[in-house]
Amino acid sequence: MHALDNVIWRALTTRQSHFAECFQSARRFVHEVTSLCAFEEPDAQGFADLGELVGIGSTAAVFLDDPYETQPGWEFIVGAPLLEMVCENGADHKVHSDSMPEFVRLGAKDAAEMVELATLTKPGPFGMRTHELGAYVGIRLQGRLVAMAGERLKVPGHTEVSAVCTHPDHIGKGYAGLLMQEIMRGIRERGETSFLHVREDNTRAVALYERLGFKTRIRLHFAVLRKT
Repeated sequence: MHALDNVIWRALTTRQSHFAECFQSARRFVHEVTSLCAFEEPDAQGFADLGELVGIGSTAAVFLDDPYETQPGWEFIVGAPLLEMVCENGADHKVHSDSMPEFVRLGAKDAAEMVELATLTKPGPFGMRTHELGAYVGIRLQGRLVAMAGERLKVPGHTEVSAVCTHPDHIGKGYAGLLMQEIMRGIRERGETSFLHVREDNTRAVALYERLGFKTRIRLHFAVLRKT
């Protein structure tokens, strides 16, 4: 198996097990951290165990090798093909920016603003405690958080670059690439490899990630499901 196979499960059973809530063959992150969930195998037992874990009326975001197929007791909310990309060389790449803004470290005191920006731009599940998963950096203009990036899933030897988002009023200034390179630098200094997940139809983001040295490893499918 590759280190990134069934990556949410692997994170919740290794480096991020302290964030895990468990039931039999299912795992999920503490809800305030993120809605990401996983099972050891995406079979009937796995879905049944996940249903017991999240409870009726709750949602679960999962990564699947194949498109979601209807499962008893689950309602499909949204989903799409997802690329898992890896940056093996880890070298810095020149990214255009109109100016070199100052980076700020983000944490608990910034959580509400981080959630607000993520809610507006929709980079993926983001909660009031998501910042606890790793380093987060942002850019503030006139005191307002306008861009950020950080770390999410962590497995042995690898850390995910995530929550890459820019306020719509500031797109095109190169902020996303600059912030990603700052996060990637920290990952590289720990002797780890950067990876990420991106919707396949987000061609603008995919092009940026490729310029930064990321290459597609596999095509996955994400699904947000509600337990009925």
